[in-house]
Amino acid sequence: MLAYVAKRLLYAVPVVFSVALVCFLLVHLAGDPLTSVLPPDASAELAAQLKSAYGFDKPLPVQFGLWIWKALNGDLGTSIATGRPVLDEVRNAVGRTFILAATAACLGFLAGGFLGLVAGYYRDTWVDKLATGLALAGVSVPHYWLGMVLVIVFSVQLAWLPAVGSGPGVWAWDLEHLRYLVLPAVTMAVIPMGIITRTVRALVGDTLSLDFVDGLRAKGLRERQVFVHVVKNVAPTAIAVAGLQLGYLLGGSILIETVFSWPGTGLLLNSAIFQRDLPLLQGTILVLALFFVALNLIVDVAQAAIDPRIQRS
Repeated sequence: MLAYVAKRLLYAVPVVFSVALVCFLLVHLAGDPLTSVLPPDASAELAAQLKSAYGFDKPLPVQFGLWIWKALNGDLGTSIATGRPVLDEVRNAVGRTFILAATAACLGFLAGGFLGLVAGYYRDTWVDKLATGLALAGVSVPHYWLGMVLVIVFSVQLAWLPAVGSGPGVWAWDLEHLRYLVLPAVTMAVIPMGIITRTVRALVGDTLSLDFVDGLRAKGLRERQVFVHVVKNVAPTAIAVAGLQLGYLLGGSILIETVFSWPGTGLLLNSAIFQRDLPLLQGTILVLALFFVALNLIVDVAQAAIDPRIQRS
């Protein structure tokens, strides 16, 4: 097991480097970031001073090398728009995004796992059709549109839940702050719920058709014990899909956080894009990409721990 973990860590190094390189190059395609902070009548001398201060006057390979070196030392640069360290901006936003993504993941994975198991065990019945219909609706409905509908219904018309923000002051797991979490978390949970439902349903159906399940029942095992064996066979693939979905929730929450004005990395990315804040944009994307790589590594190790066949492959 330790050899497998070491091998996966070794594989992650070039992936992280490639992600950083792609992130750096793609962001630079947006053009000169200083145009958003320079006045229209700015002199060439002032523009040159700002470029020198932010290091934009150096060749791209030199800029990339300096950026990587500073990032390894915990320095992601300084935000052009606010003048604050990018690491501080990202650290504050990542915590709120993780709260939202983790809550949405729990809701989506639990609901999707339950619906998928039920649909897989009762295939071609009304229960299967209901679960499949819910899954199809979950992956088809645009989540930003669903968020606006939920705001109109539960915030505007019923006035049960707040529409925007994450609550006053520092986040705390109390009723006052949880009220702000309900609508964005439910909105984000819909897509992973649908994907997990369809995945688990297919896996359970395929597993139940295998010969070993008939053998277990022929030996006199109770259906509950057969269910445990089915879950063990379904778990590795389901965990892989769930890990990818959690990564997408962490990195793809820009629309949801914008709709609900949730102060996470999605809202931070949205502000950085419109303000053309290159250091903030690079730093946020890099941190989210590192989270995604680390999450995939954790999923690989969890799969290998559950299914020893993966270690031997």
